[in-house]
Amino acid sequence: MTFNPLEQRGIPLDRQLRNWRELNVEPIDPDRCDPYTRCRVITMNGIEVEAILFSHQLARNTVDPEIKRQLAQTRYIEAQQQKVVNWLLPGLSSVLETTIAYEQVAVDLTAWVARMEPDPYLKQAYQFGVLEDFDHLYRYANLYEMIEHRKAESIVDNLTEVMPGRPTRYHHRDPVDNVRDPYAKDQADPLSKLHALTIMSTEQQTMNFYMNTGPTYMEPIARQLYQEIGLIEEEHVTHYESLVDPGETWWEQLVNHEYNECYLYHSFMEQESDPKVKAIWELHLNMELEHLHIACDLMRRLDGREPAEVLAPELPNVLTFEPNKAYLRELLDTQMDLTTLGAGYVREAHERFEKMQERIHGGENPPSDRVMHEHDDMFGREYRVQTEGEHPDPAQREK
Repeated sequence: MTFNPLEQRGIPLDRQLRNWRELNVEPIDPDRCDPYTRCRVITMNGIEVEAILFSHQLARNTVDPEIKRQLAQTRYIEAQQQKVVNWLLPGLSSVLETTIAYEQVAVDLTAWVARMEPDPYLKQAYQFGVLEDFDHLYRYANLYEMIEHRKAESIVDNLTEVMPGRPTRYHHRDPVDNVRDPYAKDQADPLSKLHALTIMSTEQQTMNFYMNTGPTYMEPIARQLYQEIGLIEEEHVTHYESLVDPGETWWEQLVNHEYNECYLYHSFMEQESDPKVKAIWELHLNMELEHLHIACDLMRRLDGREPAEVLAPELPNVLTFEPNKAYLRELLDTQMDLTTLGAGYVREAHERFEKMQERIHGGENPPSDRVMHEHDDMFGREYRVQTEGEHPDPAQREK
């Protein structure tokens, strides 16, 4: 059934404010919830945080006090939405358990987007990035067993495999090689714009999470691993944000943000298995429909264009959290040895890459390697979840 958010009216803005009782949502049960419910929660928190940050940046770049006031009204409701969404995460979960869930989001969300992306250049950008997040999941899972003596399969529930991706030590690149070419806003498929905004937002959330929670650990290896992967997440945000056409006006970006929120809340409402969480997705969708109409009115007034010129005439097929094991194994088999050069990809280590590697590693093993050595010393093996057989790359199979 088609769904065009431009033709739907939501809850009027003056009826969207919630009191403390309404904001005090019951968190999901980490031991009984669908792992993909947790993934949807994490995804939507990243989307809401990006919407808030973008609105603040827009407000700082406009001189019209009336526009500032309009943005502030909508942004406050977005902030309430973010609090409801993120407060669905249970306080029972440790930071490391939430980290593993963040990486499950990065793996299965990015893999799904790569599968569905119509533009070959953008598809390659997602394929490249997902093999790095896949390796981060593996490193954190080994740290989890070391520190908390629990296994990551209790979090990912065998929906996502845990084994080496592109080794984390090779993710450190010269910053200029993290910048990609943007899509062309007037030629790009509207779905490509939604994909780029979604992955940029979720990676930005991960970057922020790691750089703030990493130093809360006492164990030196945990502090060091968060520091290393936190730096790589900055690279990933650069990688994905550069895909967005910088020629989009502020108002074009605003309607893209609001449309994307409608798309994702609608998608997650369609597939949510938890009735309480599904009710939140439905409520927020009805709020976002009104936010979209407000943004569209601003675009008409200040850009002099119709939003229908830049938005899809109807929502794409729902974005789905589902296992991507076969797809990821294909990428592991064919793209493990890629790195970036300029805005493209190469298989050979080049001078800039080698120089960066020498400077950051300083002749020593990085934390991502040391965590594996320490895990092996403690348990005599690696931690993996390989439900579909041995690793596709013979060099990455357990010795």
